[in-house]
Amino acid sequence: MSREQTVRVRHITIYVLFGLGLTLSVLSLLADYIGLDLTPGFGILQMVVLLIGMTCITVALYGYVYGLRGTNAPRSLQADIGVRLGATGLVLAYVAGLADLIGIGTHIQPDFERPFVGPLQLGGMGLGVLCIIVGLYLYYSSRNGEHDSSLDFITKQEEET
Repeated sequence: MSREQTVRVRHITIYVLFGLGLTLSVLSLLADYIGLDLTPGFGILQMVVLLIGMTCITVALYGYVYGLRGTNAPRSLQADIGVRLGATGLVLAYVAGLADLIGIGTHIQPDFERPFVGPLQLGGMGLGVLCIIVGLYLYYSSRNGEHDSSLDFITKQEEET
C-alpha cells in the first residue's frame, strides 16, 4: 500500500468511527424523544450504546490527532501520558456508567422501582470525559516533529535556578 492509500484509509476510518460514535451517542441520549426507549428512564442498553459511541468518538479523535502530529514526530513522555490518560478516562466513564450493572451505583427511589442514573454516575462520566479531553490535549501538544517538548519551560525554569 502506498502512503497516499494509507492516509486515505485512515481518513475514511476516522470519519466512519466519528459518524458512528456521534450517531450512537445521539440515539442513546434522545431515545425517549425518538420512541426507542424500551424501559422507563435511562436503561442499561442506552448506557452501553452511549459508552460505545464515546469510545468510537475518542478513537476517531486520537486517530485524527495522530495524523496531525506528522510521520516523523518522535515519541515523547507527554504523548504517552496523553494516550494513557485518554484510556483511563474511557475506563472511568465505563465504570461510572455501568455502576448499576456491577452493583456499586444502584440508587433506588421510593417511587421508582428500577435503578437509575444518579448524580454520582453522571459526575464520574463527566470526569472520564474531562480526562479524555486533557489526554487529547497532551497528545496533541507534544512534540510535533520538534525535538523540544511543549512543556520544556518547566525544565528551563529548574535550570535557571
